[in-house]
Amino acid sequence: MQDERVVLDGDDVRRALKRIAHEILEANAPGALALVGIHRRGAHLAQRLHRLLAELDDRGDAGEVALGDLDISFYRDDLGVPGRQAAPVVHASHLDFPIDGITVVVVDDVLFTGRTIRAAVEALFDYGRPARVQLAVLADRGHRELPIRPDYVGKNLPTARGERVYVRVEELDGVDEVAIAEHEEALV
Repeated sequence: MQDERVVLDGDDVRRALKRIAHEILEANAPGALALVGIHRRGAHLAQRLHRLLAELDDRGDAGEVALGDLDISFYRDDLGVPGRQAAPVVHASHLDFPIDGITVVVVDDVLFTGRTIRAAVEALFDYGRPARVQLAVLADRGHRELPIRPDYVGKNLPTARGERVYVRVEELDGVDEVAIAEHEEALV
């Protein structure tokens, strides 16, 4: 096992998500708003943000915030690239509401190169044409390859390219935390 350094524990993750929920409420006027999480961990974070929005909203309209999740497997630009997984693990997307003309907040766990978000936006536009697309991430580690910037960030994590960021969520991993470790390939 590689040496890991925990940079956000469970309490830090909860505080970050609560702050992001406050920022989403402050930045968006009452009305049509949806949260769409990217499979896998982004979908769980979107569910949590959805619950927080309902708890924090004093306007009474956060209960109307739509919630969905998005699988981007077939929109990735690294399919067939040597060294990458040959067959993607596919999950079902759930966007059971119209996205035309509304603000959609795409939720993911880590923002790195921006390629995952590019794929998510492309997939999202297959469902309709939102008025605005915003981005919420738990961790932004830098090293962008595409001109993508998050609107809401839980924690900025300056990392080296040879490091790996691990986001763990209670629903999948039994613990909420964000850790940084040296990437195994970088150690060779």
